[in-house]
Amino acid sequence: MLNKIFSIRFLLTILTVFLVMIGNAESAQADVDSYVARYLDAREPVEIKLDNQDQTMAFSATDLSDGKELFAKNCLNCHVGGANLVNPSISLSLSDLEGATPPRDNINNLVAFFRDPMIYDGSDYTYLCRQVTENWMSEEQVQQMAAFILRAAEKAPGWGAGKVKQ
Repeated sequence: MLNKIFSIRFLLTILTVFLVMIGNAESAQADVDSYVARYLDAREPVEIKLDNQDQTMAFSATDLSDGKELFAKNCLNCHVGGANLVNPSISLSLSDLEGATPPRDNINNLVAFFRDPMIYDGSDYTYLCRQVTENWMSEEQVQQMAAFILRAAEKAPGWGAGKVKQ
């Protein structure tokens, strides 16, 4: 009789642990935006170019989802789908980001742009993109937003491809 009680307790403990693990896994999956998982192919952490010296930084699907949310809240009015409503001839495509001065095709340079926005050729400040101060977004947040933009430019079908009609 005593063995049955202990085995039932043991089975209930195992079942409880299993249910908690499933609940945590579902919670983690809920934090991942479906667009990020499907179109950015980011179910596992992805390496994104950090600087001009070919260093990379790993971003999880949750990081990219957070970056997508920040982008949607702060940039989407002018940059829907990677387009550029302010300057329709320049999008957020990887080739246009690479062509900027300095190139905005890595995390550090894109974060520098957010913190101190310059026009495409780097010759003057732009007031069309808002300066993202450290009081507004932390370094982690701007890196997540930059990572989302760069991964979308690399992987998302049609990102930055549509030119805005003038």
